[in-house]
Amino acid sequence: AALKAQLDNRLFGQHLAKDVVLKAVLGFSNNPSPKKPLMLSLHGWAGTGKNFLSQILAEHVHPAGLRSKFVHLFLATLHFPHHDQVKLYKEQLQNWIRGNVSACPSSVFIFDEMDKMHPGVIDAIKPFLDYYEEVDGVSYRKAIFIFLSNAGGDLINKAALDFWISGKRREDIQLKDLESLLSVGVFNNKNSGLWHSSIIDRNLIDYFVPFLPLEQRHVKMCVRAEMTARGYAVDEKIVQAVADEMTYFPKEQKIYSDKGCKTVQAKLDIHEDL
Repeated sequence: AALKAQLDNRLFGQHLAKDVVLKAVLGFSNNPSPKKPLMLSLHGWAGTGKNFLSQILAEHVHPAGLRSKFVHLFLATLHFPHHDQVKLYKEQLQNWIRGNVSACPSSVFIFDEMDKMHPGVIDAIKPFLDYYEEVDGVSYRKAIFIFLSNAGGDLINKAALDFWISGKRREDIQLKDLESLLSVGVFNNKNSGLWHSSIIDRNLIDYFVPFLPLEQRHVKMCVRAEMTARGYAVDEKIVQAVADEMTYFPKEQKIYSDKGCKTVQAKLDIHEDL
């Protein structure tokens, strides 16, 4: 229930992601002996809440969240930058995961910028994701792996726009409208980090979680939440001003925010002195 409240109060415009992740995580946490680690792949445009959701998730498992020594964040461009070092990265990654899961079975591993990950690196973790009792004496079945990626974002945006154009409610978009689209799209996308990956081949990803592009009303929710978090009274004039400063697409209809809620904090800083 605490997880649900956090998602309701902090994540906006993502009925699908919220629903899927809540079911997946609670089902997994309440299962005394899961058959494999929980593996989520979050997809969508920048600023739609992927990082945010993984933070909330991490806090659900380890209250210190990203500051916990049992929660590990990997950034493709920072931790795996060089194309010619893939073999070394794979070894390092395996040793790192093995060591950390030995220390804490319910470790959480977050891989950000999957779309910038060199193909092949991520396959190093396949042995840990599969249906094994244990690998070399270590059981990985209580661990959680989360991939974050912009890959597939354009497919999701197009699907959302199609719904909008045909006059259907955003909230009526269902996982089945997007999930197969995503897994195929990501598998065949050379810049997804999961290109032709055995992880997809072996169906080891439990859920492909789509993050929809955010409309202006969601951006306003982000602004209000940020003002409240800073201890300000919510001023609707400022809320509107910040929302108006965002850029929206497609060019004609201007429905969705280009950067989601990503620049809300910076834009609010400018208005602080109003």
